[in-house]
Amino acid sequence: MKEQEKYETIKKLVETNGNKKRAALKLGCTQRHINRMIKGYVDEGKDFFVHGNKGRKPKHTLNDETKKLILNLYNTKYYDANFEHYSELLEEYEGIKISPSAVRSILMAEQILSPMAHRSTKKRIKKQLLKQKNNTSSKKEIEKIEDKILEIEDAHPRRPRCANFGELIQMDASLHEWFGGINTQLHIAIDDATGAIVGAYFDLQETLNGYYNVLSQILKIYGIPYMFFTDRRTVFEYKQKKSPSIEEDTFTQFGYACKQLGIVIKTSSVPQAKGRVERIFKTLQSRLILELRLNGITTIEQANIFLNSYIKKYNAKFALSINNIKSVFEKQPDDEKINLTLAILSSRKIDNGHCIKYENKYFRLLDPNGNPVYYYKGTSGMVIKAFNKELYFCVGETVYALEEIPSHERKSKNFDFDTPEEKPKKRYIPPMSHPWKQASFEKFMNKQAHRKELTA
Repeated sequence: MKEQEKYETIKKLVETNGNKKRAALKLGCTQRHINRMIKGYVDEGKDFFVHGNKGRKPKHTLNDETKKLILNLYNTKYYDANFEHYSELLEEYEGIKISPSAVRSILMAEQILSPMAHRSTKKRIKKQLLKQKNNTSSKKEIEKIEDKILEIEDAHPRRPRCANFGELIQMDASLHEWFGGINTQLHIAIDDATGAIVGAYFDLQETLNGYYNVLSQILKIYGIPYMFFTDRRTVFEYKQKKSPSIEEDTFTQFGYACKQLGIVIKTSSVPQAKGRVERIFKTLQSRLILELRLNGITTIEQANIFLNSYIKKYNAKFALSINNIKSVFEKQPDDEKINLTLAILSSRKIDNGHCIKYENKYFRLLDPNGNPVYYYKGTSGMVIKAFNKELYFCVGETVYALEEIPSHERKSKNFDFDTPEEKPKKRYIPPMSHPWKQASFEKFMNKQAHRKELTA
């Protein structure tokens, strides 16, 4: 339009022998430049006003082959990446350095939307696709357009971040086909103040084990946080009426562990209330799935090992710096305290064989010297399954080790004469300073039951 305006102004000036000063003022140039344009118009006509680079591609423009390659790679290999992540992957794996905006231009030209596209973008593209659908009569083309039309997702409401690092940790799990063609639950803990992932663990279901592993990571790396913010489902739900045993009451188990550490648990039944962790799952479903696939991850064990390095990479890119944010994490407990606190507690009674039955197996009680201990039938106690799966039994103020009783003797006293008699082995038994006192655990259970009655 600028070229056209110059051409029409100079043409009128020459034909009417008009005022050069007025023409210079109109075009925003000097009178000397007006004289140059008059000479150019006389010599070349309209062609003089056409810019020399018109129709010529800039030097840094991607060629058609590269554009086609980028489009094909996205459709076949990186199809679930958002545009910014895709530009990073192209540089890392394909040696193609290209900006996210350039990637966006190439893919949007084919009406390919990012998994992280804004609602306004989705609405605009959907409107264009519906218009194309109405203007075409080809059934095949209509089917393609219908496949591209995306549903609009609701956004979570924004709220201010917490002031301190470790003040509020949002926890949740997401069931998805993360790797290997199977659905698994990714348990996540995210700090509200910084947006950093402070713990992550894969499991087949949303389990107490999954959240215990996440909590273990937080305790070992950062320390004891002030508060957890969770939903009211599964692991954080109060005991159900038909629950057959206390070890299945996962809210009580997790809640009791947090009580011993001094961690407050806040719950909400509204997913939008914990939008920070809900948004991060959307980001991870766009990025982590692709990273797992590119690294050949097919099992839960491999995925959990990969998470250790991926969390550092994710936090370095997305989490806010904690340099100017005060940390309210308390000092990290030692490994032994973590192992003993993240335990599953179960009430049991000693049978007439001086044993207890746990997980369909029979166990006998041993003292620190490895000698068996005997109690009357019906004596109640508490089985403690530590985080490392070791088993103990607490009776009153005394803790004993548990030894499984095999269904058959390993060696015969009558035929294996050359085998020396085994002496009792000393067993490590934790001191009674742990939080396993049966009275305090039962008091906590009664409090949870009363709380459930009030909310029912």
